[in-house]
Amino acid sequence: MLLLDVRMFLAVASAGSLSAAARQLDVVPMQVSRRMAGLEENLGVRLFHRTTRSLTLTAEGEAFVPYARAMADAETSARAELSPLPGTASGVLRMTAPSGFGQSVVLPMLPRLLTSNPDLRIDLDLSDSQLDIVGQGLDLALRIAPLDDSELVARKIAPNPRLLCAAPAYLKQHGSPTTVSELDGHSCISLRAIRRWPIVVDGVLIRTRVEARLTTTSVEAARTAAVQGLGIVMLSYWDVFRHLADKSLAPIHLEDASMEHLSVWAITPSRRYVPHRVNVFLGALETEIAHLAQKYPL
Repeated sequence: MLLLDVRMFLAVASAGSLSAAARQLDVVPMQVSRRMAGLEENLGVRLFHRTTRSLTLTAEGEAFVPYARAMADAETSARAELSPLPGTASGVLRMTAPSGFGQSVVLPMLPRLLTSNPDLRIDLDLSDSQLDIVGQGLDLALRIAPLDDSELVARKIAPNPRLLCAAPAYLKQHGSPTTVSELDGHSCISLRAIRRWPIVVDGVLIRTRVEARLTTTSVEAARTAAVQGLGIVMLSYWDVFRHLADKSLAPIHLEDASMEHLSVWAITPSRRYVPHRVNVFLGALETEIAHLAQKYPL
């Protein structure tokens, strides 16, 4: 199996037609057609459904896509490691990150990263849902939530504890709760995915139901509502570190409980053939977080 054929297969799968792939690769359509036929013969399966007007992937073709990307990425990584400038990255980094962390940490670092790596492009999905990174062909997922058992490869990037906070004006008017039971007397802002707040009492993680005055799917909306004085919110440190620093939000400390300790994790589909662009990005992210941790200590 030739890597040229694998790359050509990915181009056809992305473009949706032989002629479009041929234009993209600057070759004649007949060359693409012959190579795809040879690849199908080599694999012993049909990769495409072809008609005079359309071309779509077969089930086998869909299944081959992540393997083809892994092979193409492995070649790119090898070339990058052996190039005169092994620190630079190229290609498209397909990744996902939680919306709050993406807005507060990832997006601000991208201008420097892209300037240092002019051949790198980033396809970033900001989502608080845990996407299927293998099925969607992603190189990397950044996650905050506790990790489920998985065959995916996880790398811890930084601590990211949950905390309670509210606007100083809200706390001045309503007072600051000092125990878990006192939360019942306050307006709370809740994320729809976390109806019960995870709080550690006597070393045991319990999930406390709160009466939410506002429930939202968005970390940014919950944070903004808290800044506006609508109530108490539970978010993670890297969601609110700048707001704590400028005192638009104030932390709340309970005497009889502590908050769940989370971390920022980098998830990759496999330990083998990790694209060079992933390692470059993660190195830049760790440097960024180390810098921020000095400026905004936990």
